[in-house]
Amino acid sequence: MTFRQTHLLGIEHLDPQDITAILDLADHYVDLNRSPLKRSDVLAGLTQINMFFENSTRTQASFEIAGKRLGADVMNMAMQTSSVKKGETLIDTALTLNAMHPDLLVVRHPMSGAVNLLAEKVNCAVLNAGDGRHEHPTQALLDALTIRRAKGRLHRLNIAICGDIAHSRVARSNILLLGKMESRIRLIGPPTLMPAGAADWGVEVFDDMKAGLRDVDVVMMLRLQKERMDGGFIPSEREYFHRFGLDAEKLGHARPDAIVMHPGPMNRGVEIDGTIADDINRSVIQEQVEMGVAVRMAAMDLLARNLRRTPEPVHA
Repeated sequence: MTFRQTHLLGIEHLDPQDITAILDLADHYVDLNRSPLKRSDVLAGLTQINMFFENSTRTQASFEIAGKRLGADVMNMAMQTSSVKKGETLIDTALTLNAMHPDLLVVRHPMSGAVNLLAEKVNCAVLNAGDGRHEHPTQALLDALTIRRAKGRLHRLNIAICGDIAHSRVARSNILLLGKMESRIRLIGPPTLMPAGAADWGVEVFDDMKAGLRDVDVVMMLRLQKERMDGGFIPSEREYFHRFGLDAEKLGHARPDAIVMHPGPMNRGVEIDGTIADDINRSVIQEQVEMGVAVRMAAMDLLARNLRRTPEPVHA
């Protein structure tokens, strides 16, 4: 199994072979997580530090469970009460942590590029758990694993990503990953939530759900990221759901066996009808949560193997 990366900062620098290596190993960890004894010792003796500068439930819990199931010593740093709040710079925080010799550093930060900056200052493996509007690589990987297990492949599928594209790092990482795996991507959303130049990304752009969903294999809904909005991007949540929320009538334009996804947390009745979200025949939203643990276990396992082979030098 070949994986040549020393960090997991984004999908952009992964090639299809790297992606496949993570997904194949993650399949193994799905089986482990479904077994009575959900333990491995592949990270025994290694230290994992989770630094979440943004609040998170699913991602932080998923990384913590993943590390513990692999036998790592896991520490969650309370960044809301850390020295960063007292004026310490991100670089000084990184250098302080580096002096403690961690092996895996999981970082979520509201500023795009912050995780890349940290990776330049430490000699451990860094995993990006989401940085600003930049990327959320493990979310795209767990989405890919969910799709591959449901559809039997990632290649040459028609996939619709719907909603708040402009503010979504999940959308960016998925566009990159699914494009590398030769799937056809449609972006659907109001013009106010569609990034400028999106049509130049090798995707199709729609502002009508019925047209955009026609004959797609996968419907990926996105959360309205109101915390990143500083103006009137939508007239009202009620109007947004009427035009861009997923309900049975709109889903009827997709293929009969199309699956429905959402990265969570969901705003029911805004982005997606609750009946659709809970439909066990169409929705794979709970499977996404399950795949998240397995993908993060696989990513940390592969990075730890490379870390043991070639430790990365610290940059002053």
